[in-house]
Amino acid sequence: MKSLLANSGLLLLALVLTQLSANAQNARNPIIFADVPDMAIIRAGDTYYMSSTTMHLSPGLPIMKSKDLVNWRLVSYAYDTLANVDALNLTNGKSTYGRGSWASSLRFHNGFYYVTTFAQTTGKTYVYTTKDIEKGPWKEVSFKPSYHDHSLFFDDDGRTYLIYGAGKLKLVELTADVSGVKPGTTEQVLIENASAPSGTGGGLPAEGSQLFKVNGKYYLFNITWPKGGMRTVVIHRADKLTGPWEGRVALQDLGVAQGGLIDTPDGRWYAYLFRDFGGVGRIPYLVPIKWEDGWPVLGVTGKVPETLDLPASTGLIPGIVASDEFTRQKGEPGLPLVWQWNHNPNNSLWSVTERKGFLRLKTGRTDTSVVMARNTLTQRTIGPASSGTTLLDASNLKAGDFAGLILLQKNYGLVGVKAEAGSRSIVMVSAVTGKPVEVQRVPLSQKTVYLKAECDFRNRKDIAHFFYSLDGKAWLPIGEALKMPYTIPHFMGYRFGLFSYATQQTGGFADFDYFRITDTISSN
Repeated sequence: MKSLLANSGLLLLALVLTQLSANAQNARNPIIFADVPDMAIIRAGDTYYMSSTTMHLSPGLPIMKSKDLVNWRLVSYAYDTLANVDALNLTNGKSTYGRGSWASSLRFHNGFYYVTTFAQTTGKTYVYTTKDIEKGPWKEVSFKPSYHDHSLFFDDDGRTYLIYGAGKLKLVELTADVSGVKPGTTEQVLIENASAPSGTGGGLPAEGSQLFKVNGKYYLFNITWPKGGMRTVVIHRADKLTGPWEGRVALQDLGVAQGGLIDTPDGRWYAYLFRDFGGVGRIPYLVPIKWEDGWPVLGVTGKVPETLDLPASTGLIPGIVASDEFTRQKGEPGLPLVWQWNHNPNNSLWSVTERKGFLRLKTGRTDTSVVMARNTLTQRTIGPASSGTTLLDASNLKAGDFAGLILLQKNYGLVGVKAEAGSRSIVMVSAVTGKPVEVQRVPLSQKTVYLKAECDFRNRKDIAHFFYSLDGKAWLPIGEALKMPYTIPHFMGYRFGLFSYATQQTGGFADFDYFRITDTISSN
């Protein structure tokens, strides 16, 4: 009997270990623990491409590539500059935080890749096309108005449409070359109240349209947010594009919502969606789909699973974020794709070649705050935890200059070097109240200083700590912990940023030796 019990125990242990091993080899949700909202995904053969929202950043409208729906890497941007206007240039006191270009639509049709977006900043809809989605070049056309949260759709009869709106969803036909609204066409209401299946009385009306055609039927995905409830996926179905449409709640779990359909080469289906997750931003999830009675049924018994029958993630470094030593070989691009400027840069005031192995940020005007300063170079923070480190040479800062490392959002925090007449200081600034406050100042008697920011997004702590070092070995905390809320004015997860700006005179510059990002932090 004892032998039998022992064998049973060993068998149970083996089964547990086998399950743990299987889970370790499988993908886990979220598939990207970083700010990659408003995704649109297509499959070309065995390769997936994804576009996303980056709003006020430049370059914008990122394109990512994957072979397994889990491990993604940046391969392109649809544009370098959305438009040359004050709000995008951070000039004349204007900015476009939380605006710029929003939710994109990604399609492959007749040998061309199309990615479209819209911008409140300019009041236009943009269409970018290319034959080579990874290398470009991209051709751009734009037209008015700005069609909110639209879905580009090529129907089987050769006609092309945009489906757009919030609550009341509309349809407009485009020209065959997708260069504008078809002359003589009129907008028509597709669904009078797309929020109705979720019982929305107030809250966020149905938006984020993504339209698909599967086995002859049309499926329209939307997000609603019922008052007092959570973000919800609603799907409408029709036999004809013009309706009638019938709708139902497709998923209401964890607030995972907004996205669309994707299939694998072997016939499996998933919904790609995202979740609001505090300071790190809006993070992508995959939810398995089964088809029942002509409807896509999302989740496992209506829930978002923790594990997926897909390959495990190898991490977000270096595909989504990456370290940079700022060393460039001849012919290499100036900046890797992981970097984006906060608004349009002034390209005459930065360089990775003037001093070999360094990023140089030069001042060309005076500014009153870091959020209005040009040429802040950023990349995403990542969860569950991440740290960013840099080595700053402050020897060429002029009096009034301020340079360093920021965690950028409305309630930002930073550590950097302030130069004053005859002195330099290491300073930690917190804007946790919405306004910047100098929390601590330490005299700096040498030219260089190491700076570090650590982010803890575990269990939605959303806390950051700042450090400095004089030798790169012994790190000292500075200032206070920064609470990192997700705020609507910036509408973006916290980003690491390297900054330098002048407050009194121009002509100074800061040299950054490197930026190094890790997915670990020193604090528990």
